[in-house]
Amino acid sequence: MNKGVFLLLFVTASYAVAQTTNIPTWTPYDEADELAKNATHESQRMRYKLIQSKNLDKNDLWKSMAGQLGRFSQQDYQALKPLILEQDIPTLQANIKSGKLTYEKLTQWYLYRILTYENDRNKALNNLISINPKAVAEARQRDKNKAKATHPLFGMPIILKDNINFEGLPTTAGAQAFKNNSAKDAFIVDRLQEKGAIILAKANLSEWANFMCLDCPNGYSAMGGQTLNPYGRKQFDTGGSSSGSGSTVAANYAAGAVGSETSGSILSPASANSLVGLKPTTGLLSRGGIVPISSTFDTPGPMTRTVTDAAILLSAMTGEDPTDPATKGNPKNKTYWQDLQSGSLKGVRFGAYTPFLKDSLYKATVEKIRSLGGTVIDIELEQATNEGFSTLLNADMTADLPNYMKNYGSGSLPYQSVADIVAYNKLDSANRMPYGQGRFGGVLKTNISADEMAQLRTSIRKNGVSYFEKPMQQHQLDVILSINNRSAGLAAAANYPCLTVPMGYRPNGEPVGITFIARPYEEDKLLKLGHAYEQATKARKLPEAYK
Repeated sequence: MNKGVFLLLFVTASYAVAQTTNIPTWTPYDEADELAKNATHESQRMRYKLIQSKNLDKNDLWKSMAGQLGRFSQQDYQALKPLILEQDIPTLQANIKSGKLTYEKLTQWYLYRILTYENDRNKALNNLISINPKAVAEARQRDKNKAKATHPLFGMPIILKDNINFEGLPTTAGAQAFKNNSAKDAFIVDRLQEKGAIILAKANLSEWANFMCLDCPNGYSAMGGQTLNPYGRKQFDTGGSSSGSGSTVAANYAAGAVGSETSGSILSPASANSLVGLKPTTGLLSRGGIVPISSTFDTPGPMTRTVTDAAILLSAMTGEDPTDPATKGNPKNKTYWQDLQSGSLKGVRFGAYTPFLKDSLYKATVEKIRSLGGTVIDIELEQATNEGFSTLLNADMTADLPNYMKNYGSGSLPYQSVADIVAYNKLDSANRMPYGQGRFGGVLKTNISADEMAQLRTSIRKNGVSYFEKPMQQHQLDVILSINNRSAGLAAAANYPCLTVPMGYRPNGEPVGITFIARPYEEDKLLKLGHAYEQATKARKLPEAYK
């Protein structure tokens, strides 16, 4: 080879290496002072025992993205920031269509942002458990095939709660016991990828979807450590159990995320992180391939920064799953996002709980809805015990978790029951269960017959429906208004869908959501009303420390 050519190649190669993004090293730190400061937090559930995970090395996350960032630089990040930060999916797609942005650069931007904040001990939110090492490669393919795009989710980086199977990464449910649970895609993940979505990462969560320990912090898992809220790290609750899904989207780590809810697990973290969160009617979306609590109540759902994005994400996941009987005959192939502009609050009859009107944000929201043409009727907040709800959850999990392990989990999982996992955790309680496993204990103690379970399901559903239908029929209401996840248990019992939308912030900066509740399969209605309210209020603000 000619020496001059060789030298040129050598210099070019050296330049390329020099220009490759530097991947820093995460160094665990002594968190004793941080824990001591939180030991007197007004909320006992936020008096953390630990923040950093004892089972996850963040450097493994950085290895997953090391080859993906290429020569993406701080200058690239800053240049693209106005095109991506806080932008909704239609705007991102418009920026790509105009040539200002590519799917590859979009994906790299999110990865770079994750690396920037999550490697900083003063900014890290501990909201991720794993990163897809093929995300950028998939984004490049989307760039090559963008002419074939038929859905607005095409090429959009999405984060999954880590109880949802994705073949490229383990599905841990936050549990050390499931750290090697590599399984085939969940039904909804297949639907997302059919539409062209890119699975960017798996989010931290309250371990076993908040069904392991009693009075433990929202957002804690053995695998991910303690998820923190970007609006106030260690100050504000993350909500649970889809804590990481909420925290990542609030911090702009992806275009959107998928959470799951049994009773409040989407509504709570969405509200706590100033997001839009939709808890659909159980049966609208498949639960196949999702680590369960209860086949009676479980459902996945979207968590996004705007109602439009929630509608887009919801539409991409619909479909009838032959392995999930609850989805039989459900609405499918609906383009929820296309008619949002037609939504209006005019002529809609809302029910507002009288005791909630003492909350200044709720009261102001009620007045805003009235000013926009909605009719708001004050209704009493009846006391309802939701008797038997916990018993049914325990009984469902006794059967549903083994069913997941048998039919959806990795073939190498050595467990067959909840009791097996309880025994495994006891072998190393400090690393596997620092807050105990009291809820699992309740699961083991529950013993009811199939007939008793059927009666309990019927009774709970009947009481839940009655709770909402009594005022709805008395006052001809279309929607009930609640705060955050305060009505989540009864909405789950009734199987009524709920949409929470940012309502504002407390004087200390803590986010609060207004929650719209409607009848089964009225997601269209909720999204249109939520969009009209969102556009009139524009309440969401980017967390100050993550601008």
